[in-house]
Amino acid sequence: MLSISHDKITRKLSQECYDSKYLWKVVKTYVDELSWGTDPKVLSIDDSIEEKQYTDESELVCWHFDHTFNRPVKGVNFITALLEVKGMRLPCCVEFIKKDKWETDAKTGKEKRVASKTKNELFREIATICRKNFRFDYIACDSWFSSSENMRHVKQGPGVNFVMALKSNRKVALSEDDKRKNVYVGIETLQPGQQPVEIWLEKLDFPLLLTRQVFKNEDDTVGELYLACSDLSLTSGQISAIYKKRWGVEEYHKSLKSNLCFAKSPTKTTKTQLNHFHLCIIGYVKLEFLKQRTELNHFAMKTKIYQAAISAAHDALKKLSTVKSVA
Repeated sequence: MLSISHDKITRKLSQECYDSKYLWKVVKTYVDELSWGTDPKVLSIDDSIEEKQYTDESELVCWHFDHTFNRPVKGVNFITALLEVKGMRLPCCVEFIKKDKWETDAKTGKEKRVASKTKNELFREIATICRKNFRFDYIACDSWFSSSENMRHVKQGPGVNFVMALKSNRKVALSEDDKRKNVYVGIETLQPGQQPVEIWLEKLDFPLLLTRQVFKNEDDTVGELYLACSDLSLTSGQISAIYKKRWGVEEYHKSLKSNLCFAKSPTKTTKTQLNHFHLCIIGYVKLEFLKQRTELNHFAMKTKIYQAAISAAHDALKKLSTVKSVA
């Protein structure tokens, strides 16, 4: 039986360097193999927080505002670019938020940690890295990353467009002439139907298409989602279909935290913690490959492994419980 000691794993994590570049070396083979065909390739960029309230605070493990709970939580904040191609969801670039500076809070007068690079700056860096590494057609992201600066940056790439959610309080012009005259209206006043509406944002020099999704929440309330697209040739249905692929990044976050022991790292230093996190993400890539071979999702595979482990444990218990016959 193969024996792996805890110390051996700790030494491996402290001596090696597993980062986003190492992740790309692993993923590149799959991307190259699956990138044939004319299906649109959508790159979803989103961030998530893994709570680690019992870990010592550092520039990596610190306090971040979590919109899910609407309060700050102590943990790790990371941004992932996830490519969906041929049924596989592949994390191609990952950056971790590091609050590596201290500044005085103007309201409380207390010292607090801040990041030298904001999430939006990391978003643009990730988009640039992915653009250099492989070809994709669209970037999809939520309203947190839908600033005009991010939109301009994405459109710099030849042949790359975006579908981004907009907050309902955004102001838009309905024509280039209205933009010159500084005439803007709230997007809530617009009611895009089956055909998207052409709009102009204040700090953009190119038009966008605006469409609206209406959906029912679990409590029977009605929600609205406004989507802005830089590809003027698309219909509302095509825009919604592209943005729907962004849901894959949410499932990626769920699997990473539930199936890969993302939060259960016994490491203490920033280097070993980052190595652990990146190896968990590489483990996710391996699960995606197995998903294609077995046609089982990550949670179904986990269940089968548990069932096999329980069966093996039961068989071992039966052998221990069997009374040996006396000669």
